[in-house]
Amino acid sequence: MEQESLKSKTAGGMLWGGLSNGLMQVIGAAFGLVLLRYLTPEDYGKVAMLNIFAALANALQESGFMAALCNRREPTHEEYNSVFWFNMLVSASLYVILWHCAPLIARFYDDLDLIPLARVLFLGFLLSAFGTVQRAYLFGHLRVRELGLCSLTAMLLSGMVGIAMAVRGFAYWAIVAQAVCFVLVTQAMAWFFSPWRPTLSICLAPAWRMFGFSSKLMLTNIVTILNLHAFSVLLGRFFGDHLAGVYSNAKKWNDMACGTINGMVTSTSQPTLAQVTDNIGRYRQVFRKMLRFISFVSFPAMLGLGLVAQEFILLAGGEKWRESGLILSLLCLHGAFVPLTSLYSNLTLSRGRSDVNMACTVGQCIAVWTGLILLYPFGFLPMVVYFVALNIAWLAIWQWFAWRLTGLTFMEALRDTVPFLVFTLIVLGLTWWLTKGIDNLWLLLLSRIVLAAILYGGIMWLSGAKIMRETIHYLFNKKIQN
Repeated sequence: MEQESLKSKTAGGMLWGGLSNGLMQVIGAAFGLVLLRYLTPEDYGKVAMLNIFAALANALQESGFMAALCNRREPTHEEYNSVFWFNMLVSASLYVILWHCAPLIARFYDDLDLIPLARVLFLGFLLSAFGTVQRAYLFGHLRVRELGLCSLTAMLLSGMVGIAMAVRGFAYWAIVAQAVCFVLVTQAMAWFFSPWRPTLSICLAPAWRMFGFSSKLMLTNIVTILNLHAFSVLLGRFFGDHLAGVYSNAKKWNDMACGTINGMVTSTSQPTLAQVTDNIGRYRQVFRKMLRFISFVSFPAMLGLGLVAQEFILLAGGEKWRESGLILSLLCLHGAFVPLTSLYSNLTLSRGRSDVNMACTVGQCIAVWTGLILLYPFGFLPMVVYFVALNIAWLAIWQWFAWRLTGLTFMEALRDTVPFLVFTLIVLGLTWWLTKGIDNLWLLLLSRIVLAAILYGGIMWLSGAKIMRETIHYLFNKKIQN
């Protein structure tokens, strides 16, 4: 009964996570398509060059406490309250520091427009501190539906703000206003859904006791941000805001696509795995089922986007965005494996090994930055290829840690993932060959999407893929079989 309850909560969480994230990405894509028509690569480039500073500040103020609270079976009010006031103190201090550092950032990129832009954009992480604990409460209690509604509402309202400002000619300010509005609405909605409220009995001792675990997560998050934003910094510094904007646009569409799948992972995997951590056999069973489901969804979705990337970019933004098409195709190769990396990362966290998570992420970041700096003289494209290849290959390192922590072998992981990758490559190869003679972009795009979906679904059904049948059964309110 307990296993069935866990299975039902996990399946429901992944379904809600997938639906809410999918709908959010569709809404975000619709707003993004409109913004592409009004904004230029330079507009996107200016904001992209600042995102790393806002993201680093957000990681510092959150300090890994969201995952630390979730990893505790029954967090107390004192622990929630301590984390809330700690986050508020840190975020306020960081904002003051970054306000005064804005001229230095603008000088680094040789762009004075970034001074006021940075000071407004950085309001995002300051506002985020108000809702960190509320979101941690919802996350820890697997309230995925409420978290999804928070994001959906924020996406709708912030998207309307961004479009309104872009239409009125505010250029890059439209992107900044959209980002800040998204954070503000997300925190307000989290307060609405979460029953927990802070009190004025401030004591930071409980937060300090969790800091040994959360500090490793904080450092891991910082390193991950440095990894993900490496291009934005290097391109803005050495190649200018145009190329930074071209890459930023491609990365945005890749992130939106894999974020739909990744949302299913992050919303359920750590709290679900934490509940079975005492039974290593059951733990591996749950993890492997998640691994198969993610492979079943991620490979066709992301590699399929890579197949139609050029047509999509041209139809969405016109010729001024043509350069983003090839970059998006390459990034989708990386994006197909991002949800798998997130799942492995959550495995280490649910086993209480934030040190392992940190070590693996730090090593990956060092390898990324070292390679990009060495390849810089050879141009932009070799840097992108290296970035994609390294991040895919690094999954072997994550798997090695998973084997050490749970006994999950390489062969078991390969059996759970490789068949879906092979089937996907076969389907996309056939789709490309059957549609290569179509000249009309709209017809080519739609034909490839429909044909690939039919071929993949058909092959999965005929091959007897258990994960597909279980997903269909769940959608029709039937029990998921073991």
